[in-house]
Amino acid sequence: QVQLVESGGGSVQAGGSLRLSCAASEYPYNTYCMGWFRQAPGKEREGVAGIDDDGRTSYADSVKGRFTISKDNAKNTLYLQMNSLKPEDTAMYYCAAHKLSPQYVSLPGVCTVVAGLSVQEYNYWGQGTQVTVSS
Repeated sequence: QVQLVESGGGSVQAGGSLRLSCAASEYPYNTYCMGWFRQAPGKEREGVAGIDDDGRTSYADSVKGRFTISKDNAKNTLYLQMNSLKPEDTAMYYCAAHKLSPQYVSLPGVCTVVAGLSVQEYNYWGQGTQVTVSS
């Protein structure tokens, strides 16, 4: 069972940048889809960015062009580079993982199809890291 620990959150002014990290316990990356999610006070948790084992990425419309998801398999670490931050980006940010069924492992682009940015599809969650953007 994968364990996830986020870090890198903080307080910045609008227009600033932050990079979030998610350290994962030892596991083969190609059996999990990884993603970043966020939840603002009083709002539902929403998908922000996802990444396939082959590096394909997907983003919520609200962050396209500003956020970049990436991973370092050698370090078992997922990243979210956030630029041009806006006050509406203020939220608790979570790293999450979806375990692929054996028949889907290593299929190109499979994460986009079977998990995407759907909160309900992700089985494992970190504790979250707070991002606060002031105007």
